[in-house]
Amino acid sequence: MLVLGIDPGSTVTGYGLVDRHRGRYQMVTAGVIKTSSKDPVPHRLREIHEGLVAVLTVHRPQAIAIEAIFRHKSSESALKLGQARGVALLAAAQANLPVFEYNAMTIKKSVTGTGRADKKQIARVVSMLLGQEVDLPHDATDALAIGITHLAHARHHASLRGLK
Repeated sequence: MLVLGIDPGSTVTGYGLVDRHRGRYQMVTAGVIKTSSKDPVPHRLREIHEGLVAVLTVHRPQAIAIEAIFRHKSSESALKLGQARGVALLAAAQANLPVFEYNAMTIKKSVTGTGRADKKQIARVVSMLLGQEVDLPHDATDALAIGITHLAHARHHASLRGLK
């Protein structure tokens, strides 16, 4: 199953495509969509949307995994994050893909075994799980971790669908 992990942000949105083949995680591609904080918000949101649509069009994943909303110290930063998540969810809906949300604690625990891992620990473990050095911006590494989290939980989601 090819999964697109998304770490939304208003100036940097990370994405990572992860597959699992014979029990091993494989990175297909990963990167960031950068916008300028000097640009108007609608322009930045369009750039994020267009970047994600391009990734979806080229790679055609089967599912989207995205970081769930969490508390922010600032209501303004929470609003900006919500807007970036909104355009990511719109891109997923336009592609008719299922979306799975994971909170930061679940992602950290699924990938590193502890809910208190920092960015460096996450990057190190993601590299180990992928069997290759991942030298990317932390937003892209986090997106890969989100995708890996979904693949780790995919059997659980499949069993829940079977109950319905």
